[in-house]
Amino acid sequence: MEGRTGMKIAVCGKGGVGKTFIAGSLAGYFSSAGRPVIAIDADSSPNLAPNLGLSHEEASRIVPVAENSELIRMKTGTDYSGVMRLSFTVDDIIGRYGVPTPSGANLLVMGTVKAMGAGCACPAHSVIKALMRHLVVERDEVVILDMEAGIEHLGRGTAGHVDVLLAVTDANRKSLEIAATICRLAKGSDIRTIGLVANRVTGAQQEQAIRAFAEAHDLPVLGLVPFDQQVADAGVTGEAVDPSASGAVQAIEGLAKSLENTHAR
Repeated sequence: MEGRTGMKIAVCGKGGVGKTFIAGSLAGYFSSAGRPVIAIDADSSPNLAPNLGLSHEEASRIVPVAENSELIRMKTGTDYSGVMRLSFTVDDIIGRYGVPTPSGANLLVMGTVKAMGAGCACPAHSVIKALMRHLVVERDEVVILDMEAGIEHLGRGTAGHVDVLLAVTDANRKSLEIAATICRLAKGSDIRTIGLVANRVTGAQQEQAIRAFAEAHDLPVLGLVPFDQQVADAGVTGEAVDPSASGAVQAIEGLAKSLENTHAR
């Protein structure tokens, strides 16, 4: 990581805890602060685009990298049937296939590789793997990764080279346990900052329960995001959240500033 100026943040957690909202809000904050941002939707059920200000119609027109047959063929194709190119560049993909969003971040939707076997060596998998490494290791932008729900991506090493891993949770015990497992698995990597972000916290009782769990598992609580009715309503209506009137967004902006300060040391 030495020599890198851009911060790489992986946002993980159990499905339904609000990690995509947090990833989108982080991308929006860094963009508004004048930082170039690449937002990566690495979830098998991609939904980051609306959180970056794109309409559902615009989001539906995005072709995920894993399903972009023209791109996969261009990068890995050869003149020989059944033989794929193993060495190729991916630095041009952001410029050609990244989607500008109203948040200011450029969005890349990775998509799911539909192939049998965790060790798949298919062309789409090879492009995704090379692209993820390029984005996390070689780029100088702020990169926000909205990871697949659960812990499988850690077993594949997808998030192993980021600077920050945020395990998003709510006060639900199962969510907390999955977040703790994510942090435990990540501690064997080179990630500098690993911790919990508590989301949709409704009051002192939930905050106390989350902090007690974190202390028992020797985990830092990097951020507390309060329950916000505006955010809940936006999930139903599809309307954008007004950052200036959202306690949740303001808490996430505070988290982003804290991460900036830590990363700058």
